[in-house]
Amino acid sequence: MRILHILDHSLPLHSGYTFRTAAILREQHALGWETVHLTTPKQGFSDMEAEEADGLRFHRTPAPQDTGLIAQMRLTAGRIDQLVAEFTPDLIHAHSPVLNALPAEWIGRRRRIPVVYEMRASWEDAAVDHGTTTEGSLRYRVSRALESFALRHADQITTICEGLRGDIQARGIPADRITVIPNAVDADSFQFGAEADPALRSELGLDGCTVLGFAGSFYGYEGLNLLVSATARLAARYPDIRLLMVGGGVQEDSLRSQAAAEGIADRVIFTGRVPHSRVQKYYELIDVLAYPRLPIRLTELVTPLKPLEAMAQGRMFVASDVGGHRELIRHGETGFLCKAGSVDALADAIADVLEHRERWPAIRRQARDFVERERTWANSVGRYREVYRRALACHGRESVLVEVR
Repeated sequence: MRILHILDHSLPLHSGYTFRTAAILREQHALGWETVHLTTPKQGFSDMEAEEADGLRFHRTPAPQDTGLIAQMRLTAGRIDQLVAEFTPDLIHAHSPVLNALPAEWIGRRRRIPVVYEMRASWEDAAVDHGTTTEGSLRYRVSRALESFALRHADQITTICEGLRGDIQARGIPADRITVIPNAVDADSFQFGAEADPALRSELGLDGCTVLGFAGSFYGYEGLNLLVSATARLAARYPDIRLLMVGGGVQEDSLRSQAAAEGIADRVIFTGRVPHSRVQKYYELIDVLAYPRLPIRLTELVTPLKPLEAMAQGRMFVASDVGGHRELIRHGETGFLCKAGSVDALADAIADVLEHRERWPAIRRQARDFVERERTWANSVGRYREVYRRALACHGRESVLVEVR
């Protein structure tokens, strides 16, 4: 079976989106399926029609800079049509956003090819988070209508978590057309309970320190301002405390200014972005990770990857009790939850974890076991077989689905 994947962006760019995509593709190859991959103009300006990244070949959609959304979809549709003619896929699998789903459905309908739409987040809520619209605005309502239109016209729908499944059903989509393919990790790629690199610890000035940390993109919804404030409150109780901020993003300058204003600039270390292959080295320096996501519609509905990565490594962490975290984390068993949006609750939860280190070995082991048992990519990607069978059945083409080996 040959599947044409339509993607917003891909490797070599690094994001939770691209890491999920790469994992899906590799597991599908392990099942004996052939995949073809196309990114839209959202990949960034380029005149290349294809690019190799980490052993995967991605076809691109060249476009002038500042191309409008309608023009982007037209260009994407044109490239999909070209690749359908060249590779004759059995199925088109479009991944969020709806800007990918609509062109895929146009070509799928014209070429009589089944289309699966994977909604990883709703387009309208992502726009609110990026600050390009507000909830309930005209743009928000139009975006939601387009998302709902795409969902109604896909042969099958997948999504990443129960929160989004509920949102899709609330749009009037029948439950039997929706399948959750949850985020997961390749547990074998994470070393469980590894000791910190002493040279890196010294380089960052962390010798003898209690280290709090965050690794990822510095977006507003991550609530990292709360983490800076919580660190300031904990400083009197833990004179050796430090906050290690691994990554970067739109909030970095404001977080640096906040640390200075709260008198802890010397306690907050910003590493900048680091190669993905080296991120674990930084994880290993951190005593307690923190994921203080704010309680907004996006975080209530969508599950992140970072806590799963922490569990796979046996790292201790505290996370806010937004819906996306509650779906992943078993409080007191695989990690700890605290009230979202509260500096006091975050600081108290971190202090409680630091004061009860005797619990750490059991929680680390339980977290790793949870990932190995329930959240491996092999288990998640195996669910596509039934999704694809149903989509192909809509077009009377079930026979093209090869048996899973």
